[in-house]
Amino acid sequence: MEIGIIGIGLMGHAFVERFLSQGYEVGIFNRTPDKITDLADTEVKIYTSADELISACDTIILMLSDADAINSLLHLDNDNQAGSQLQDKLILQMATISPSESRQIAEAISSSGGHYLEAPVLGSLPEAKSGTLIIMAGGSKDVFETALPTLKVLGTAPRYIGETGSAAALKLAMNQLIASLTAGFSLSLGYALKNGVDTDLFMETVRESSLYAKTYDKKLDKYLGRDFGAANFSTRHLLKDIRLFIDDGKAAGLNTGALQGIEKIASETVDSGMALMDYSSIYQVINPDDKSREPGNLKASVSPWIKLHGQKTSS
Repeated sequence: MEIGIIGIGLMGHAFVERFLSQGYEVGIFNRTPDKITDLADTEVKIYTSADELISACDTIILMLSDADAINSLLHLDNDNQAGSQLQDKLILQMATISPSESRQIAEAISSSGGHYLEAPVLGSLPEAKSGTLIIMAGGSKDVFETALPTLKVLGTAPRYIGETGSAAALKLAMNQLIASLTAGFSLSLGYALKNGVDTDLFMETVRESSLYAKTYDKKLDKYLGRDFGAANFSTRHLLKDIRLFIDDGKAAGLNTGALQGIEKIASETVDSGMALMDYSSIYQVINPDDKSREPGNLKASVSPWIKLHGQKTSS
């Protein structure tokens, strides 16, 4: 059975590795061919277009950056082009988009004769490669049951959340927590350090309290060393998800004022040259180091990583 994957970023690469390790044939398409040159000499089949991949594969996983990319590549923004290419295809949308976007995509795919399931994930590259991601699924229960064997390759116990939009909402709720926990911890850590509190004592106190979250220790070395490279989840993508949550939260009648403050910090972080760095890089804006505190010096403090890895991303 050939699994098709469209969008081969960091997580897409990990998905490819996982499916290959489990004996699947894998076909891929990426809008930027330069991003998948490392797969050229593997058993992966590289397609030259999304249409070609969709024609060849019955199950297609989408790991694209946003809903616009999905609509464009699947021709969902053009009914005449979408035609019958999606007939009887199983489309697993596993990236982060808003509930309303997911429902619109589901309707368009269904109208084209396809089967859609949103299945965003929690976890990072190690979990993807070991098949231990937390998978949240939304859509038809029958489609979920059909997709379950494929999903179990990536996560041991995929959760059925409810109708289309429910899993997308849960994923955004989780990513909002990532943003809020990171910003809150960054501010508290920075404040404690500015006032001469020993880092070990600070962390011991946090760990013993009900305020502790595992992510604090997971990212601590990045904060203290101001080393935000080797991103599994970039600041650019966190900012995108924050903005999706704010828009959807406002529409639901929620007061998103606190998150809007974090959105401003994340936006400043991206504008400062740290778009591709780990999302923990918002610490650099919340608690600038001595050199970067002066106007115009923030980019200088991170430029070696930018020079090494570049600034553009694509999937």
